[in-house]
Amino acid sequence: MTRTARAFWLRSPGLGEIRETALPDPGPKDVVVRTLCSGVSRGTETLVFRGGVPESQHIAMRAPFQDGAFPGPVKYGYLNVGLVEEGPSSLLGRAVFCLYPHQTRYVVPASAVTPVPEGVPAQRAVLAGTVETAVNAAWDAAPLLGDRIAVVGAGMVGASVAAVLSRFPAVRVQLVDAEPARAEVARALGVDFALPEEAAGDLDLVVHASATERGLARSLELLAPEGTVLELSWYGDRRVGLPLGEAFHSRRLTVRSSQVGTVS
Repeated sequence: MTRTARAFWLRSPGLGEIRETALPDPGPKDVVVRTLCSGVSRGTETLVFRGGVPESQHIAMRAPFQDGAFPGPVKYGYLNVGLVEEGPSSLLGRAVFCLYPHQTRYVVPASAVTPVPEGVPAQRAVLAGTVETAVNAAWDAAPLLGDRIAVVGAGMVGASVAAVLSRFPAVRVQLVDAEPARAEVARALGVDFALPEEAAGDLDLVVHASATERGLARSLELLAPEGTVLELSWYGDRRVGLPLGEAFHSRRLTVRSSQVGTVS
């Protein structure tokens, strides 16, 4: 009997659908996983949904278990937590994280899943891929003792970055967002919060994760001389203006990209 699953597909830009898909028979080194929850990476998956992946980036932006191709039809996603229903005894019945799209069941090599530690709920474990991005950003940022830091954009990525950076010794982190309700997120993470117009300036490092032109400009304004903006936002096919006039050169400011698709 053929086993099937339901998956979310982008049929064409702006139009999604649920499709039934046949599952392959698992091999001796495979696992069958029943999805508990999957997460939407809002920035990237919104770009994919509207067909905003530039043709030059179609290969680079492929997800590990993507089916189809950009701009569509395509099955895309990479944040998934599920229970192993079949596979090696060491994994059987375990909750695992996998870089798999939005699908109710799937078959992958056992090497492609990571066991979730006991006591960690699936809704938290599904953020593992986002925390990987945050850790990579922290390595790229390389904060020093006593650095004054802001993270502009308190979404899933920005909040994760703030949480990671706040654990560095002797640094002070403020989370900056235009939505006042995000103050609760900052409080839960143990970091300061500020609206963009109220954010403290004269900073050594600003991590930008709002994916907005205004947020990037504000990030530059918050820097001290010789400060750095680490850009985590990915804009796809959108062109973004960057204020490189005024005091940008005299203050010796730096804008640096961070590769969020792989660990550096």
